Amino acid sequence: MSLRVGCAMWANKDWIGRTLPASTKPAQLLLAYQRLFDAVEGNTTFYGLPGVSTVQRWASETGPSFRFLFKLPRTITHERRLRDSGEDLAAFCARLAPLQDRLGPTSVQLPASFGPDQLGLLEQFLTQLPAPWPWAVEVRHRDFFAGGSSEAALDALLAEQGIDRVILDSRALFSAPPADEVDRVAHGAKPRLPVRPTATATRPVVRFIGHRDDEISAQYWARWFPVVTRWLQQERQPTLLFHTADNVDAPRQARRFLVELAAHAPGLVPALPAAVDDRSHDEHPLDATLPLE
Repeated sequence: MSLRVGCAMWANKDWIGRTLPASTKPAQLLLAYQRLFDAVEGNTTFYGLPGVSTVQRWASETGPSFRFLFKLPRTITHERRLRDSGEDLAAFCARLAPLQDRLGPTSVQLPASFGPDQLGLLEQFLTQLPAPWPWAVEVRHRDFFAGGSSEAALDALLAEQGIDRVILDSRALFSAPPADEVDRVAHGAKPRLPVRPTATATRPVVRFIGHRDDEISAQYWARWFPVVTRWLQQERQPTLLFHTADNVDAPRQARRFLVELAAHAPGLVPALPAAVDDRSHDEHPLDATLPLE
């Protein structure tokens, strides 16, 4: 399948009994998650490298069609700001090597202070990235969203290197004022930037930050139907990753998006595997011995 959809995490205990079977144990969250989605955003690597045994466990608990979309450690992107980071990059790639056949684009997420005057540094860094490992770049500086020469230069650089630009869409989140403290925290933490639905390579990544009200989010994810359809027709392989303020409702929204996209573009999206939302919670108790695919 060319399209992949997932969430910002897999280990959310609030999903047990909601999207995941009530019988799911905390240690089985990834196993249960990958039966419903074929991609996940891996924020943990932004804060530090996982242990060797952890990486091996992730490999054993997922099937060959599953994709992890990790982030480079912040020591590389935010502290060193891509400078003198060869050893850290090599250590990152070596640690995740057991998952190499299950890697979606790894994100080089740059801080908002990383601007157009540093594109030369970004270009130098990108030329050092190992291939055929898939990569993507997420920028936050506003000049890269202004439609001018700085944005054109960034897009041209990424296209030349065959690297996709991570597309952030937080319109749904900011479409209504915060209703509570959870919303207020999200409004303060999430970027509010123009949406640039540009695919600079073959694996575009969309990070959709939805509102906790499904109907509000649906108004905004529907805008992606023609874009995703066009990408699929162009034989690109997009990934959409769903977030909400507390991520409790993200799996439900991701699955509804797929259902509605399938209705918009028949034949492009296969049927979804069953979830707790679709059946009795304990109809199929989770069993680690069941096949992953």
